[in-house]
Amino acid sequence: MFCPSCHTDDTKVVDSRLAEEGIAIRRRRQCLTCSYRFTTFERAEGLSLVVVKSDGTHRAFDHDKIVFGVLAATKGRSVDTAQVEQLATEVEDEMRLLGGEVTTSQIGLSVLDRLRVLDEVAYLRFASVYKNFDAAADFASELALLSKLAEPTD
Repeated sequence: MFCPSCHTDDTKVVDSRLAEEGIAIRRRRQCLTCSYRFTTFERAEGLSLVVVKSDGTHRAFDHDKIVFGVLAATKGRSVDTAQVEQLATEVEDEMRLLGGEVTTSQIGLSVLDRLRVLDEVAYLRFASVYKNFDAAADFASELALLSKLAEPTD
C-alpha cells in the first residue's frame, strides 16, 4: 500500500476492525518512512451471479433487464425511475443471498412480490407477461389472488 503523503510503498497495518456492518475491514496504517497514518478499507469483490434460464442455458445476471421489464410494466403509472432502480437492486441483493446460481423463476417471483406492494396495475402487467396470460380469465384469477393476498389476516 502506497503512503498518500510520501508515496513510498513501505507501510504497516497498525489496527484492523470490522466496518460497514461487517462487510468491510477498516485498516489503520502507518508509513514506515514518514510516519504518516492513514485509513484504508478492504471489501470482498462482488460474486458473479449466474441465471439459469428455463431452457437450461446459463447467463450472467443483468440488473438492467429487471429495470427495463419493470419500467415497461410501470409505463404511465405514478412510479418513478428511482423506485424502479431500488426494486431492481433489492431483487439483485435477494438473489445474491440465494447463492451463485438463481433461476429466472426465482427472479420473476421476487419482482412480482415487490411490484404487488409498489403498484398493483404494474404487478398485473408484469404478471401477464411473466406468467404468459392468454385469456381474460387469467387476469381475473390473478386479480382474485392479488385481492386474497391484500386481505388483512387478523
